Amino acid sequence: MGKDRISRNIEQAISKGVFPGAVLLCAVNQKIVFHESYGMADVSGKIKMRKDSIFDLASLTKPLATALALSKLIEMHKVSLNQKLGSILEDFKSSEKADMTVDMLLRHTSGFPAHREYFKKIMGTKKNSRQYLRHLLVHQELENKIDECQVYSDLGFMVLSWIIEKTTCQRLDQFVSEQIYSPLGIDDLFFIDLDIKNKKLDKYRQRIAATQKCPWRKKLLKGEVDDDNAWAVGGIEGHAGLFGDAGSIYKLCCEILNALLSKPTKVLAPDIIKTFVKKKNQYDMVAGFDTPSKKNSSAGRFFSTSSVGHLGFTGTSFWIDPETSLIIIFLTNRGHPLRSNEGIKKFRSQIHDLIYSELM
Repeated sequence: MGKDRISRNIEQAISKGVFPGAVLLCAVNQKIVFHESYGMADVSGKIKMRKDSIFDLASLTKPLATALALSKLIEMHKVSLNQKLGSILEDFKSSEKADMTVDMLLRHTSGFPAHREYFKKIMGTKKNSRQYLRHLLVHQELENKIDECQVYSDLGFMVLSWIIEKTTCQRLDQFVSEQIYSPLGIDDLFFIDLDIKNKKLDKYRQRIAATQKCPWRKKLLKGEVDDDNAWAVGGIEGHAGLFGDAGSIYKLCCEILNALLSKPTKVLAPDIIKTFVKKKNQYDMVAGFDTPSKKNSSAGRFFSTSSVGHLGFTGTSFWIDPETSLIIIFLTNRGHPLRSNEGIKKFRSQIHDLIYSELM
């Protein structure tokens, strides 16, 4: 009966135009208890959503790729949380950003502004796009003093992907695939390199959910990263660019949950993950992850304070509650066909509350 109520709720949201399609996966004690798809993956192409539909995960890239890659580098003793940026990247050595630490970048306390439309400058130059992005990051004025307050920032995670590349001599997508996804048997979490003919794109084309009809790229985006800054540098960045399906995210969430519970893990070091999710100064965001805010949390009213998760701009989210071993992965294409559709903000908390009351 409870599952029917959940399905009806999502179907009503689709009929009201909150999003055209969705996939919901819920698990308790690492057993999937609910996994369904709804609506359309591509409205114009009349393609139905599938349980294994691939989504542009947007900012889920931060916890599920960049932060986990950093946790691996810390485990390998290649970087440390308190290491200063100037000691890792030569370009920052004599800048005001030299004393930022890896931990500050992960926790959004670096002083960087939330967002900048770098793609407009990158599009207007013939320089190497990624090098030019990094030049812009080096010369970006800070909006706050280092470690003074928490401001959610894409820019800090662009710097973190640079640290990963400098430290490993591998791009973020290659490192995270080799060190985390492949050992866990996860095939359907990946980045799409826009600078090459990508075999993954050919393989997954029928499963990829569309995002926005981009007014300046003049096309419907499908398998091309929605985030403009990530797009401008070829689709692979620390703040956005990851694609994947609910089943793959679930496998990774199980590994994170095991780490949080000090249970056996395959690739993540529990002590490091637990350090990442420890709160500082009562900020909602921890290292790489978000936690339920005290008021109007997108996770709803019932997730415990020790829960971790994240939202993605395209309409994606995951939440993990170590106290109940509940995992909820809710993926939508809310920006399809228009990015301006923000109806999901109110719906997210409602659906999480409903799931909790019906399944727990």
